[in-house]
Amino acid sequence: MPRRWYLMALMTAGVVAGGLTAPMAGMGPAHAAVAPAAHPAATVPTAAVRPAQTAATAGRGTGDAAGNPFCQGLGKRYQASSAAWAFCEGPQPHGPARPHAHAPAAGKPVPGAPGNADAASPAEDVSPGGLRSYGQSETSIAASGRFVVEAWNDATGLFSACPSPKAQITGLGFSSDGGKTFTDLKGLPDAGCSKDLYFGDPSVVAYRAGGKTYFYISSLFDNFFREGRSFVALAACQVTGSGGRATLHCGQPVIAGASSQCQTVGSRAHPVRVCSFLDKDYLTIDPARGRLYTAFTEFGLTDAGAIEAGVCDLGTPAGRAGPAGGTPAAPACEHGTGLHKVSKNMLAGQPYLTIQRPDRHGCEYEGAYPAAGTASGNLYVGYEFNWATNTPFLGSGQCFNKPTKNLVAKVPRRCLALRTVSRCAGPAARASVHITSMDAALVPGFFPSSLASDFPRLAVSGRAHAVSMVWNDTRFHPYGDVLLQSFGLRSLRPVQRTPVVLDTPHHGGLTFMPAVRTATAGGLLDVTWYSRDSLTTSNTTVNAALGVSPRAASTPGSNITITSVASDWDHQSFDIVPNFGDYTDNALAATSSKPYVGGTLYVAWSDGRTGVPQPFAAHLPAGR
Repeated sequence: MPRRWYLMALMTAGVVAGGLTAPMAGMGPAHAAVAPAAHPAATVPTAAVRPAQTAATAGRGTGDAAGNPFCQGLGKRYQASSAAWAFCEGPQPHGPARPHAHAPAAGKPVPGAPGNADAASPAEDVSPGGLRSYGQSETSIAASGRFVVEAWNDATGLFSACPSPKAQITGLGFSSDGGKTFTDLKGLPDAGCSKDLYFGDPSVVAYRAGGKTYFYISSLFDNFFREGRSFVALAACQVTGSGGRATLHCGQPVIAGASSQCQTVGSRAHPVRVCSFLDKDYLTIDPARGRLYTAFTEFGLTDAGAIEAGVCDLGTPAGRAGPAGGTPAAPACEHGTGLHKVSKNMLAGQPYLTIQRPDRHGCEYEGAYPAAGTASGNLYVGYEFNWATNTPFLGSGQCFNKPTKNLVAKVPRRCLALRTVSRCAGPAARASVHITSMDAALVPGFFPSSLASDFPRLAVSGRAHAVSMVWNDTRFHPYGDVLLQSFGLRSLRPVQRTPVVLDTPHHGGLTFMPAVRTATAGGLLDVTWYSRDSLTTSNTTVNAALGVSPRAASTPGSNITITSVASDWDHQSFDIVPNFGDYTDNALAATSSKPYVGGTLYVAWSDGRTGVPQPFAAHLPAGR
């Protein structure tokens, strides 16, 4: 989502992709006694917050204009996601990075690549007022059988108003022909859009139960006027009909995460409630138990982020109600306690489960990606430490000498009960790997071109008895490689002595934003990422390493190209930043029985071949 980074980050020190992290009070039922907040509540200056607006007196506005404390710290004390930047800064129009406006936005066709499809319709990128918007990014994808759903950050939402479905910054497309073509469904249903909106950073998973197909789409979900509590919400969507006439019906927002800190500021005549901010949500599903998990960052009122998780009951494999009353069409989600008054102006609650508490020196935790083990029922969460705060752009310098790391945390099944708050204080184990970050790189054509992410993506392989992490790393090449490090499922003991490079051959060009979700039926990994052939080009493709063993000790023999045409990132028009997001995605088709995955891999990315970033998709046989 919009990040006014490039010069702003260099001039002021800022927040990086995906990270509005503030502990937000839970939305669960009120309790007579509330446990202490997961991270200590702190106060913010009252003078910094402007009086609340009302629908009768103002338009949508921005979080920065409203004096939101999270927005005032963004780009100064921490970085955050595209959605966070959209929340704080609104539209940020930009044109081609170079003056050659006549240059093509697409390169030559790539022989042997699978078919590519635009999941959105440019005809829908026009506001109700007749204004064309530019750019979609941060894509996520899921599939089951012939049905496919892709979701993305949609710039049209920045120029549209409730009750139009285009007011939602989370857009989506549906395919009933296996991803060959898509119908742009504009935005998710939201009857309360005059108050809260889907603000992007989407994640999509698929589920088969009772002979029916369901998709779950999560997103940041925040106040129209940038005040009050911050949420993660999800829509439960069901496929109805069959064949080419099948359609997707999505329900109203279900809260899956909520602020755990709020403070009342302003004057007695104009009180304003400001709260912690949730950022970079992502989903994973345990189809064996009908559980849906979300992981995200919560930026507290004064800290640089905690990693948290929530759980939802999806019912039984037969489609009936589960232990918490949830069904596939109506999930029941647990996301912590309600708010409790802890001082004159402060309210606090307790999240469902805190995976990682904030760093006391203000080093940022961000980029949470979960993966579920269907055999054990355990949950694994990967995330990055000291992202963005390792640069002179942000913070006070206390984090300069702290190693940047990617971590994986293990949460046992016993800690994931369907209750308001987990019975566990945190994960049972953690493991980490030191990384060489690229977040100070100036990537041509990537705007803002500073502070690219190194977030880890996870997949669990029961056959290999390992949870695997992939990320981009610059230890070997300045513009990155995709590295693999696996850990034992029980102990989180490293499988490889050193991380394994997955991209080959490497000609010195850009390699970043890898994606992996689940292991194949054979226990192998299909990993995809953005790639460039050399340092002298901004032409970008999506490449893949298919059928990688989680216990691999050497680089695969070859990679393949997913994109049928390369995109020149220097020649793009866009209203949302970063212009190509901070993540890509892939997913194996979901099935209703073990091993719960089919034989088709679906890949999603933001593609610039038309000169405007669009959410593209491709599918191909999975690695065996």
